[in-house]
Amino acid sequence: MHATAWAEGRCPPGQYPTGGSNGVLGCAPIPGANGETAQPPAPVPTGKWESRWGAIAEDEDVPVGAVTPTGVAVSRKSKQDARGAAIDACSQRGGKRCVVRLAYHGQCAVIADLTSAIGSGKRSVSYFASAETTGKAEALGLKECAAANGGAECEIVYSACSVSEFKPYR
Repeated sequence: MHATAWAEGRCPPGQYPTGGSNGVLGCAPIPGANGETAQPPAPVPTGKWESRWGAIAEDEDVPVGAVTPTGVAVSRKSKQDARGAAIDACSQRGGKRCVVRLAYHGQCAVIADLTSAIGSGKRSVSYFASAETTGKAEALGLKECAAANGGAECEIVYSACSVSEFKPYR
């Protein structure tokens, strides 16, 4: 038994082989392909990612033994908005001279304090840190707090994240 077979690999994309019965071979366009290979449609965006800001403010003029008024802002649309909201929150908690200690975006932030000063009425300097995850921010804040206090034990008294948010168009 004798059979002839032709491979379709000799024509460019979007065309198919023709002829062969009379010895003349050629290529013809595939109907509807316009001589090109079919391409999937371009992806259509369904929304966008928006940055979010956070800030921490505290009163810089607190008497010894007093609790330091602190204000925070999380997931704000702008740095200015986050800073203003943190200062306002600090003022609402009794702060007289509130200043921003940390502004951050797309990250997590923590406040670390000396463990022995928490709730004791002793004045303590708070340490602020930010990093891409809560765990990394905590480790950094605890390390800086302990280093500044001769290796004394510190603990995290606040943590939050202000990460980008996806906002759908519909």
